[in-house]
Amino acid sequence: MNPARISHRRTSCVRQLPAARSMLLLLLLLPAVVTAATEPVNTHAGIWSVLPPLLAILLALLFRQVVPALFAGVWLGAWVLAGQDFGAVFTGLLQVLQVYVLNALSDRDHAAIMLFSLMIGGMVGIISANGGMQGIVRRVSNWAGDARRAAFTTWAMGLAIFFDDYANTLVVGNTMRPLTDRVRISRAKLAYIVDSTAAPVASVALITTWVGYEVGLIQDAVANIDGFNQQAYLVFLNTIPYSFYPLLALFFVLLITLGNRDFGPMLEAERRVRADPADQPRAASGNGHHDIEDSIPATRAKARNALLPILVLIVAVLGGLWHTGVNALDGQTGSLRNIVGAADSYQALLWGSMLGVLVAAVMTIFSGLLNMEDTVKAWFGGVQNMLFAMVILLLAWSLGEITQLLGTAAYLVALIGTWLPVQLLPALVFVIAALTAFATGSSWGVMGILLPLVVPTAWTMLDMQSMTEQQHWHILYTATAAVLGGAVWGDHCSPISDTTIMSSMASHCDHIEHVRTQLPYALLVGVVAMLVAMIPVGYGMPWWLGMLLAALSLFIILRWLGKPVINYRP
Repeated sequence: MNPARISHRRTSCVRQLPAARSMLLLLLLLPAVVTAATEPVNTHAGIWSVLPPLLAILLALLFRQVVPALFAGVWLGAWVLAGQDFGAVFTGLLQVLQVYVLNALSDRDHAAIMLFSLMIGGMVGIISANGGMQGIVRRVSNWAGDARRAAFTTWAMGLAIFFDDYANTLVVGNTMRPLTDRVRISRAKLAYIVDSTAAPVASVALITTWVGYEVGLIQDAVANIDGFNQQAYLVFLNTIPYSFYPLLALFFVLLITLGNRDFGPMLEAERRVRADPADQPRAASGNGHHDIEDSIPATRAKARNALLPILVLIVAVLGGLWHTGVNALDGQTGSLRNIVGAADSYQALLWGSMLGVLVAAVMTIFSGLLNMEDTVKAWFGGVQNMLFAMVILLLAWSLGEITQLLGTAAYLVALIGTWLPVQLLPALVFVIAALTAFATGSSWGVMGILLPLVVPTAWTMLDMQSMTEQQHWHILYTATAAVLGGAVWGDHCSPISDTTIMSSMASHCDHIEHVRTQLPYALLVGVVAMLVAMIPVGYGMPWWLGMLLAALSLFIILRWLGKPVINYRP
């Protein structure tokens, strides 16, 4: 299966209500009347300023449809800005596209982020079709001869295919399944390893299909903060140490694989399969699914087909950051941090993504792996795979502009800034993001709704509570990372999450079995990340100490709860 064939990217694969019915209900809530569209008025709207993002969150929770939820939030905000009268209902509707989405689309930085994301998606499509990613997996899998090594290899492959969670899930799950079956690893364990490495590594790696989306949301969130002078990409880099859940999820999977210990439903599944390899719930057959290893000949699955384009992409981005940073400093000497901080990250990302696509296409065509027509189709399939995410991103940018015009952050600070310690804001955000992602099944949708709201709110709360500049950055990074981490956490726990469903599909595991066995592990890591790392770090503990204590806690808990499983060798 080619990852580029998956439709409706970054949104739930299971729907409770069709989109048409959701939009119909929204139309009933906001009856439209005909009037001329006018320019929005810049005003602080009090309680009205909270309603657009709140409506987006509630509709996302209710209908599990991110796009209608964001659209409704923008529409409501446009109505408030247009005058809040009956005639402004239709005025606001017209302004959704005419004013706010158009403003988001015409912004130069926004356009650069969209181009980068689309080009990365295209490169993923090419190196999936030419057998490059499958070649990487097959080369490393030759080393795995028993259950422990096979599980570790699956985890390592999840890290190696870091640049896209969908590609990660489909390639690793399908390719490693014959090996894990041979050494009697349960399909539930395979689905867990695949699911719990795909999104976490894609959310924190330096160059992925997630990066453009995350940086775009951060850029929109910090653009109108007075006194904020860091570039969005540098903010993203600084949030990585505070991304406790994604990093600890990767660490816990490593503990599970190396320790060969499990607890709860996963222990039952593993012991059952060790005793009888046929005794495990599997996905129903006859669904039209085809294995990746069956669709690409072994002679064409060469690791270099993916490694070279990825290497060019990484080197070009790093070189672009260095070049633009040095030029911005105008010959002045500076540290690497200063150079990266002064660099034009959007320009570097565009350079890298373009060169990566060109190298992937040229080597694919001239090596005879695909002809030009098939290469273009593979590229377009990868681009098409990103289009739905771009729609979410545009609406999220639009909602961010709405909240800025309405003064949402200032109003929220007035409500909670006097009683909620700012040190607890990241933990609160982490829980809200997780609950929203659990109900919607879309981590990207949660980030699109919360990031434009949380970042300015955290900054304003810090100002209100007279925190020092150093603490400004510390809390801001933690709050931003809490949105990203909470979105991934809720996504792992949700039975309607796209990557959760795709992990079950790629591993040929019964979906309910996958959810049932993964949930205790995800809940454990999330609670430990919040209680042991996030809250203490919010009160001033160094991030590295919080991460170390949380990792140690997970190790101790696994040794206490976990029971050994036979390391089967065929």
